[in-house]
Amino acid sequence: MSKILAVALSTLIAASALWAVPLLGTAHAHFRAAIAEKEQSQTNSSIAPVRLKTSAGQGLIATVWVNGSGPFRVALDTGAGVSLLSRQLVAKARLPIRRSNRTFVGGLSSGSIVSNQNTTVSSIALGTPNNTLLTSFTAAVVPTLPGQLDGILDPTEVFSPRGYSIDLPKAELRVIDFSERGLQPADVRTDGALVKWVRQRNDHRPFVRLGDNRLVLIDTGSGFGLAVSDGRVVGMDPNRQNRTIRDLSGGSISARRVAPVTVNIGSLVLRSVPTDVLFGAPAGTPVLLGRDALYPFRLTFDPTNSLVAIEPSEE
Repeated sequence: MSKILAVALSTLIAASALWAVPLLGTAHAHFRAAIAEKEQSQTNSSIAPVRLKTSAGQGLIATVWVNGSGPFRVALDTGAGVSLLSRQLVAKARLPIRRSNRTFVGGLSSGSIVSNQNTTVSSIALGTPNNTLLTSFTAAVVPTLPGQLDGILDPTEVFSPRGYSIDLPKAELRVIDFSERGLQPADVRTDGALVKWVRQRNDHRPFVRLGDNRLVLIDTGSGFGLAVSDGRVVGMDPNRQNRTIRDLSGGSISARRVAPVTVNIGSLVLRSVPTDVLFGAPAGTPVLLGRDALYPFRLTFDPTNSLVAIEPSEE
């Protein structure tokens, strides 16, 4: 029987307008100069900062060229767990297609998208055709993706072993080499937080631990604030109706708004985080912290040292 690898909830194709207000302190020393130095010192993999486009329904969109072909329109999704490429992109980029030993399943509803084919990408350019990164990652090949997307990329997988940062207010991506020096507490602003990247078995996605000890997935592919799949949540308004959320397969689940909450991530406090209860999501769907809770921040992911920095963006 094939091993099933489920794509994260972050591949939802609809998002509500949610917001989180951080409790911020006074900014002191931070790591902008160190980041710039790391970027300049990269060899055979250095790329310029990449401007992203934001879409309420599709998340963070990048223009890419794959193996010299493009441009293609892809979503960057830290919660995906696996990269997906459309058959059209694969054909235009002349990528080899293989039968996979695993069946990749994506989506939250009974209409999940399924693929038993994959391909390997060795070169990807971000933002411009000459901004090329040598890489090696495997992606599932799927017939089509919604919203005229050509792919959904998991940046942890695509940029490995390098790290990366995503500045949400600036809509900017940077690829960073942390092999010589990882993130340090002194690098991070005092109004931000440096927290442990909690590794789950066979799962490279970025989980962090909240102050109440819950694990939460940092999910740039989701437009939620805090999303939980537990119908017993206290504070549910019986007068509010469920709304329909579409997933990548065209199927749907239901969600209902509950009272906003305050959450702690390390020394960082997020107040009035909108919270949604999800109905019909598969068992084991993680708690999500999506873009609308994280919008004021620049997120830096150091996979080599299993650290995540969350800091206010410097607009």
